[in-house]
Amino acid sequence: MEIIKLRDEYIKLGQALKAAGLVGSGVDAKYAIEDGLVKVNGAVEYQRGKKLRAGDTVTFEGNTIKIEE
Repeated sequence: MEIIKLRDEYIKLGQALKAAGLVGSGVDAKYAIEDGLVKVNGAVEYQRGKKLRAGDTVTFEGNTIKIEE
C-alpha cells in the first residue's frame, strides 16, 4: 500500500496516481480514470480532478493508495 501525505487540504486524483508512481504521466492518469479503472473509496471514479482528502483510498490495477494528513 502506497501512502500519500497531504501538503494541502486535498490532492487531485490524477496527481495522486502520478505521485504514487502508478501512471507515467497525467495523460495516462486521464485515460485510466476515463476508462473506469480507478476506484475511490470502493466506487468507480470518472473525474480526474476529484479532490482526495485524508482518509480516502484509491485502488488501481491491484494497487492501493491511502491519503493521510
